[in-house]
Amino acid sequence: MPTYRHLFFDLDKTIYDFDASSRMTFEEIHEHFHLAEKGILDLDLLIERYTHINLRLWELYRNGGILKEVLNVSRFDLALQEFGINDGGLAVAIASYYVTESPLKNTLFPGVETTLTYLKKKYRLYIITNGFEEVQHKKLNINNLRPYFDDVITSEEAGCKKPDPAIFHHALHRTGAQKEESLMIGDDLVVDIQGAREAGIDQVFVNYGKVIHSEPVTFEVDSFPGLCSIL
Repeated sequence: MPTYRHLFFDLDKTIYDFDASSRMTFEEIHEHFHLAEKGILDLDLLIERYTHINLRLWELYRNGGILKEVLNVSRFDLALQEFGINDGGLAVAIASYYVTESPLKNTLFPGVETTLTYLKKKYRLYIITNGFEEVQHKKLNINNLRPYFDDVITSEEAGCKKPDPAIFHHALHRTGAQKEESLMIGDDLVVDIQGAREAGIDQVFVNYGKVIHSEPVTFEVDSFPGLCSIL
């Protein structure tokens, strides 16, 4: 087994329970903006439609096909349109509320803090994230995660996004880490795992959903504390 010294982590859906945070924020949005009175009675349906649109727009964003500012508003504008609401001003207001309030939620996955405390004693820890820079730093600070990490590499700062191997090479150069001594830990088989593999970095797939797949991975765990069994 290689001797690892540097651990690179994805943030959303690996350390931070993005789905839980997002749902809590949507509950607030539904009430704050009186969406039921506007005809959106089913919150679950709104989240389902938004999620589908958001995933599509994020793929465009990762491929350079859409700007961050456009993504942020368009995902809500298009979701509202699914319910017959054509109100650009409302979409802008909801988008602003979402990016302000969603990162303020304390929604870490179980065992994150104790696991990071254990790993911090043995390795240098870093974040590599595609999320909006200002939002990701808020999440780290609100959840008292910043002291665990020696550096935070964002796609906005790097000028490239996972799964582009360039962001992993940038992270190695910036931290002074060698790829043979590094491990990428994430929940996405393409964005985190495939991207790291193509950059020559070993990977851990955090498979919370126990998804059956055929992607070659160096290690796989189904919980965050599961990292302690391999590191």
